Amino acid sequence: MAASTEPKVLAQNKKATHDYFIEETIEAGIVLTGTEIKSIRQGRANLKDSFARITSGEAHLMNMHISPFEQGNRHNVDPTRTRKLLMHKQQINKLFGQTREKGYALVPLKLYIKNGYCKVLIGLAKGKKNYDKRQDIANKDAKREMERALRERQKY
Repeated sequence: MAASTEPKVLAQNKKATHDYFIEETIEAGIVLTGTEIKSIRQGRANLKDSFARITSGEAHLMNMHISPFEQGNRHNVDPTRTRKLLMHKQQINKLFGQTREKGYALVPLKLYIKNGYCKVLIGLAKGKKNYDKRQDIANKDAKREMERALRERQKY
């Protein structure tokens, strides 16, 4: 059986696109234990309050919650432990320089399995203000109204 090339999304951070402008994305591998990957494959991961940080030349994913594996015993680890991200040194240095600017953060957007490996999509994000969020909601409502009107018009 050949490995599938289509990534299977297991967790998504929908709050990130609401709270941040995503300017750039980068794919990174993630270091996991055996019971963690089994839990992730069951869809028991949560990216909601997680963030990435670069410390001492390494990228780490903080606060990502992976529920303990039910059949795991002593091999289960802390659900919100810090996990190392696997990226090239040049990518880490570039992101480190970009996050030094005021208002930028590294936010995980998606967690997925690609070619049998667990990957996380990290976004370089700039925080939105409240008026930006209101504008996005207004644009989304206007688009929805236009689509609804177009559907009604096509019925006749």
